[in-house]
Amino acid sequence: MDSGDYPSRHDEVDIYEFAQDYWDIFFGFIFGASAYFFHLNGQSHLSAVCSALAIVSFSITISEIAEILADRLQEPYGSFLLTFSAVAVEIVLLFMLFVKSDKIVELVAMTVKSGIISAVIVDLNLLLGIAILVGGLKFKLQEHNEETSASYTTILLSTAAVLLVPSVLDITHHSKDVIYKASVLIAFLLLAYYIVIAIFQTKTHINFFKATARSRLLRYKKRKGSNEDEGDDAYPHYLFDRLSSWTNFFIMAFIVLLVGLLAEILASDGLRSATDFGITPAAAGLIIAFIAVAPEFFTAIRAARNDEPQRVINIAMGASTVTILLTVPFLVFLAYTQGVSFALDFNALEIGALIFTVLLAWKTTEKGVTDYMEGISHLVVFVAYMLLASYF
Repeated sequence: MDSGDYPSRHDEVDIYEFAQDYWDIFFGFIFGASAYFFHLNGQSHLSAVCSALAIVSFSITISEIAEILADRLQEPYGSFLLTFSAVAVEIVLLFMLFVKSDKIVELVAMTVKSGIISAVIVDLNLLLGIAILVGGLKFKLQEHNEETSASYTTILLSTAAVLLVPSVLDITHHSKDVIYKASVLIAFLLLAYYIVIAIFQTKTHINFFKATARSRLLRYKKRKGSNEDEGDDAYPHYLFDRLSSWTNFFIMAFIVLLVGLLAEILASDGLRSATDFGITPAAAGLIIAFIAVAPEFFTAIRAARNDEPQRVINIAMGASTVTILLTVPFLVFLAYTQGVSFALDFNALEIGALIFTVLLAWKTTEKGVTDYMEGISHLVVFVAYMLLASYF
C-alpha cells in the first residue's frame, strides 16, 4: 500500500494544534448556547454557570486578539488597546447588574462595589501569589524591574486614598445626595488621573512601562524546535495572525458584544441564584472578579514558569491600576444612564482589604526580587479575605 494511504504524523499534530489554538472559541459557543437554552427553560442555576464559563472562554479569545493587534500597533496605541480590552469584560459584567437590578438596586450596588475591589484583590493576591509561588519553586529567586512596581504602588495607594472620600462622607453622616455628588467628582478625578498616567507610561517614562504591552494573554506563535526546523508551512498559522488589523478589530468587537449578551443572562439568572443560595454581596463580587480576571491567570503562570517575572508584575499591578482608574468612572457614568445613582461609598472591609493588599504587594515587589514564601503569603491573605467575604 502506498504510504500516501496512511494518515501522516503531521495531520495528527495539526488536529492537536487546531484544538489547542481554538478550544476557547469552541467552548465559548458551546457554553453560550447551553446558557441560552437553560435560560429559556427557566433553569437559572445552570444558565448562570454556563454563561460564566462562556464569558471566561470568550475573554481568552479577546485577550489573544488584542495581543496580536498590540504587537502590530506598537506603543502607545498597543498599550491603549490592551488596556481597554482588559477592562471591557469587567465593565460589561458589572454594568449588566444595573440593567437587570429592577427593585434591588441597593443590593446590586453593593455587589458591584465588591466586584471592583475583588478584582484588585484577586489580581494582587491570588494571581500574583500563585505566579510568584510557581516561579519561586522552579527558580528559587526571580528578579524584575523595581521601578515598575514602585510606580504602580504609588498609583494604587493614591487611588485607594481617593476612594476613601465618599466612604468618609458616609461615616460622617452626610446625605446620600452629597455622597453621590462627591462620587461623580471622584470619577472625573480618576479618569483625569488615568490620562496623566497614560502620558507618563507611553511618552515621558516609556522605559518604565514598555513591558506592559505584553501584559495580556499571548499565544505561543512559535512551535517547538523540531517544528520550526521544518519550515513555516509545516503547520497552519493561527487564524487571527493572518487576518488584517481592521478585521481583527471588528471580530474582537463582535465577541465583546457576545459577552454583553451572556452577561445579561448571567446578571439576570446569577442574581436569582445568589438569592436562592444566600450568597453575600461580597462573595458575589468575588465570583464576578474570578470570571473577569480568569484569562490573565494563563499568562501569569506561564510567564512565571518561563522565568519572566516582569511580565507577571505587569499583569497583576497593571490590571489592578486599570480596574480602579477606568472601571470605576465608567460604571458611575453608565449607571447614571440607567437612572441609578451609583455612589462610591465602599465599606470598611473593601477599603481595608484594598489598602492592605496594595501595601503587601509593595513590600513583595519593592526590592525587585521575589521568592515562593512571598507567594504563599499573598495566598494566605487571599484565603482569609475569601472566608470573610463569605459571611460579610
